[in-house]
Amino acid sequence: MEEFALIRHLTDRPPGRRTAAETHLVVGIGDDAAVTELTPGMQLVLSCDTMVQDVHFNSKTMSMYDIGWKAMASNVSDMAAMGAVPRNALVALTVPASVPADRLRELYAGLYACADRYGVALAGGDTTSTPGGLTVTVTVTGEVEPGRALLRSAARPGDAVFVTGWPGRSAAGLHALLAAGARPEAAADEPIPEEAFPPPVRGLVAAHRRPEPSVAAGRRLLAGGAAPALNDISDGLSSEAWEIAEASGCGLLLREADIPVAPELKAYADAVGASALEWILTGGEDYVLLGTLPEEAMAVTAEAFAAEGLPFFRIGTATSAFAGVRLVGIDGEERPVAKSGYNHFG
Repeated sequence: MEEFALIRHLTDRPPGRRTAAETHLVVGIGDDAAVTELTPGMQLVLSCDTMVQDVHFNSKTMSMYDIGWKAMASNVSDMAAMGAVPRNALVALTVPASVPADRLRELYAGLYACADRYGVALAGGDTTSTPGGLTVTVTVTGEVEPGRALLRSAARPGDAVFVTGWPGRSAAGLHALLAAGARPEAAADEPIPEEAFPPPVRGLVAAHRRPEPSVAAGRRLLAGGAAPALNDISDGLSSEAWEIAEASGCGLLLREADIPVAPELKAYADAVGASALEWILTGGEDYVLLGTLPEEAMAVTAEAFAAEGLPFFRIGTATSAFAGVRLVGIDGEERPVAKSGYNHFG
């Protein structure tokens, strides 16, 4: 299939369908560039992320649909971490010529499904061939109220540290997938179906394959007006905590007893003899939010999150002296937390 026929094949939507997210597009897919209306009085927010075969995924761990979903979700999560509303996406697809067009259409089905879920219009992109592996790059634009973007550098001594969900689930799901893929009976080049796992583990696998960005949580935090420091957990809790500490020039003291551990995560870690805390600290790709808030804003923020059915957990305190990130263990001992997590060049 020639390039422009392939683009039409991948991006063709049902006739007459125009989602609410696409109504601001003046010119969409099909010209040299897209044109979009900007909301008056808002600032533009931009993010870009890449997923590479055999680095972020392989044919045993994720389907084409999952790859598309996750490529979009990782960028939408960056919008959430700024308190922004995601609006548009551009997709650059670099693909081996041997991959059938219908398989790529599955990937776009995942991209569109995630985009539709979070109100994002897929506005264009690029397609190229490669002798190497599949690469998917997504650029997302969003909008935020002027001067209100939530930054990593906003933590102050005495602030409370919080998370907006249960980190570590994605890493546990990947562990389950890799363990199942090592079995002799596992199919050579097919993703392992979630039905192959017991029900509690299926949720962990789904958390790895189709993570849910915390857009509502980011907007709730911005609406609260307390200007929190904020980061999304893409490379592990410890790595993101270090980024906030370094950007803000203060230390973060976490308490192991307060870090939320999802029941299915604990059960799976116990079953395989692994450390749930290690997955939480270093796993990443959970896309829950980690941040700090002034102490006086915590109670009202927790109430607002509860009213909207959003998870919210206090897990520590920002300290006055920059001492990196430290953890008070269950035994009461205080220990340094290494700046660990996924590092492409580590």
